[in-house]
Amino acid sequence: MLDLPAPTQLAVPAFTILILAEMIIGWKTGRARYEGKDAMTSMLMGLGSTVAGALTAAFFIGFSYWIWENFRIFDFGTALWVFALAFVLDDLAYYWIHRMGHRMRWMWAAHVIHHSSQHYNLSTALRQTWTGAFTPGFLFKLPIFLLGIEPAIVFFVAGINLIYQFWIHTEAIDKMPRWFEYIFNTPSHHRVHHANNPRYLDANYAGVFMVWDRMFSSFIPEQKEEACRYGLVTDLGTFNPLRIAVHEWVGIFSDIWSAKRWKDRVMFLLAPPGWTPDNSRMTSDMIRNAWLEREAAKNPGKSAENTPAE
Repeated sequence: MLDLPAPTQLAVPAFTILILAEMIIGWKTGRARYEGKDAMTSMLMGLGSTVAGALTAAFFIGFSYWIWENFRIFDFGTALWVFALAFVLDDLAYYWIHRMGHRMRWMWAAHVIHHSSQHYNLSTALRQTWTGAFTPGFLFKLPIFLLGIEPAIVFFVAGINLIYQFWIHTEAIDKMPRWFEYIFNTPSHHRVHHANNPRYLDANYAGVFMVWDRMFSSFIPEQKEEACRYGLVTDLGTFNPLRIAVHEWVGIFSDIWSAKRWKDRVMFLLAPPGWTPDNSRMTSDMIRNAWLEREAAKNPGKSAENTPAE
């Protein structure tokens, strides 16, 4: 087993310095907004996520190496190009984990924590789940181990991926150069992902490379005429970390308990958030379609769809 450092742990001092710098920039320019209780909650969620990850790390490392040692097709070794390949493949796996984290309620129950803040700043990047180990998201990384890349390399590049994503959680940066916006995830693209505007729902799932969103038709550019609003479609109205961490799990179990058919119980896990047998709640698709209909009624003959990707 390769002995590689944990990139996110090494980056903690830099995270702290950058959050303080953004606070100062926001205070002087108004281009970054902080709310004390919200930022503290995000940091507590990040601490809890670190503890939860440490408690489950041994299982996932052991399982990954068992898959790699017994079922791998190739053995790629540890050359530099293997790290580069692992980074790209891990980013693709992250895209699908992230996308399913919005499209499957079982996985949304863990990921919703990251979207629970009504603010968008660098502290929001630290607002991470405590319960990701209880979802099937890790299965999306198994093909990388089966292909023959050692798990330690995958875990290492995944840490680099998360470090990259830290800086895109800001309103202090408007747009990067056009070429950079096309290739990479940026603050502009990720603001769209965190927005609860109907126009922007469920878009821009990329970790680092925007090619995945462009390839799989989930890219929506930020529109100058519509500023992003942040938070959940229905906000929690609490700074209590425990409630934030488990509220969607409580909702799932409540819905499963009250369901009358086994099909509905399964669908409460596998269907998108907001799904109900009687359509008494709305999924993101339903919210977006209703918005499109309203826009079409207000502007006959004019499409309300987003402008083409630049």
